[in-house]
Amino acid sequence: MARKVLKLASWTGAALAASGFYLYSNKYLDPNDFGAVRVGRAVATTAVISYDYLTSLRSVPYGSEEYLQLRSKVHLRSARRLCELCCANRGTFIKVGQHLGALDYLLPEEYTSTLKVLHSQAPQSSMHEVRQVIREDLGKEIHDLFVSFDDTPLGAASLAQVHKAVLRDGRTVAVKVQHPKVQSQSSKDILLMEVLVLAVKQLFPEFEFLWLVDEAKKNLPLELDFRNEGRNAEKVAQMLKDFDFLKVPRIYWELSTKRVLLMEFVDGGQVNDRDYMERNNIDVNEISRHLGKMYSEMIFVNGFVHCDPHPGNVLVRKCPGTGKAEVVLLDHGLYQVLTDEFRLDYCRLWQSLIWTDMEKVKKYSQRLGAGDLYPLFACMLTARSWDSVNRGIGQAPVTATEDAEIRNNAANYLPQISQLLNHVPRQMLLLFKTNDLLRGIEAALGTRASASSFLNMARCCIRALAAHKKKNSRSLFRRTQISFREAFNLWQIDIHELILRVKGLRLASWVLALLCRMLPTSY
Repeated sequence: MARKVLKLASWTGAALAASGFYLYSNKYLDPNDFGAVRVGRAVATTAVISYDYLTSLRSVPYGSEEYLQLRSKVHLRSARRLCELCCANRGTFIKVGQHLGALDYLLPEEYTSTLKVLHSQAPQSSMHEVRQVIREDLGKEIHDLFVSFDDTPLGAASLAQVHKAVLRDGRTVAVKVQHPKVQSQSSKDILLMEVLVLAVKQLFPEFEFLWLVDEAKKNLPLELDFRNEGRNAEKVAQMLKDFDFLKVPRIYWELSTKRVLLMEFVDGGQVNDRDYMERNNIDVNEISRHLGKMYSEMIFVNGFVHCDPHPGNVLVRKCPGTGKAEVVLLDHGLYQVLTDEFRLDYCRLWQSLIWTDMEKVKKYSQRLGAGDLYPLFACMLTARSWDSVNRGIGQAPVTATEDAEIRNNAANYLPQISQLLNHVPRQMLLLFKTNDLLRGIEAALGTRASASSFLNMARCCIRALAAHKKKNSRSLFRRTQISFREAFNLWQIDIHELILRVKGLRLASWVLALLCRMLPTSY
């Protein structure tokens, strides 16, 4: 009897092992999908990073040159470990890692530069998994729906990947398909992150990054429902319909579900690709102005903001019909809706920053939750030094020295920054991320912090505040007064912009005259 049981156990074990090997070798089974593996890896990585910070910096005098150099090395080691964890656990971990990598002027450079690679190292689902999701959600096989369907995705992100396909009626479409395991793993991953962040806070009381978990908890369910993304795309297309330079791909609802989204296929180059723009005769300054105008309208006037403008989600192209430069806005899963109270205070704060009204900078920073850290808040918002904020952010462009100073301060003031992020309204958090992503694009294009971009922001602030006042005024005379005041303020900005252009032309003519005098005349 014992011999039979042993024999049966042996055969059963061999069968299970063979099945497991078959499933693993055919990519049907992945050890990374087991909860115990994911939890163990996350706990171990957190423990190693915490131990490194606790022991490596203990014996070095705080603030010394040696301390700063050593801290930079610890930051880099820890960022690499965190990046490896995100790549291994995928899904939600990559999404949160990408969020951290976008905070260029709020986190140490070692972290942001290391975690930026997560935008290009997102996992790909196999075609078997893609077929499975389409079959489950649309009730048909790929060959029943499409004449052609590219096996190689156009791009893969943390939550989904996009394939190019042709429908039976000849329309070329982009098919966004969610990774099949993300939905079931996301809530457990967020809970795990929350536990780990709270545990780390016990060791490092100044570590206040619970805001990051709160944001993921709120936004991830919305991003995982592609119907929400489709509605956002249609809303922003309608909202900015007067911008002829903006293209939002059309949604095909008849073949869209919670996990599959069909869109009009639109080609183009990434917005930070200067070479593509030069090859296609697209003016980088014009694209930068378009981006600034578009986002100022979203933030200050409408309070409905696309919060993931990394280069893969913003394309540029020459419009086939007109030949004009066009901005293509993709991935509408993550939007921030601003309350009127927040939006108007944010308008007033930016107006104060643009016109260097420091009393109002303090007042509106504090109204937005900055408290006594309002100088740091102003620097985080503008990515400028406090000296530049006091002199006027539109007076001079950012220098390499100032940019390095801001990045160093992100490391030096990390406890204060994390404290501030934990206390400002939650609406502010995605705006910080959006601002930093837009600055990254401007830096790549070489158009950062031009005076015209600040003037466009000022125009939107004036319009938004005037619209609010008119809405709350019952008197026709008062509304007329507000309209005249609005027109006068906008006229002042136009005059100011004209003066700046004349000065620029005058400077150019002086330089040209000087060069003519210096160069020998040939006869």
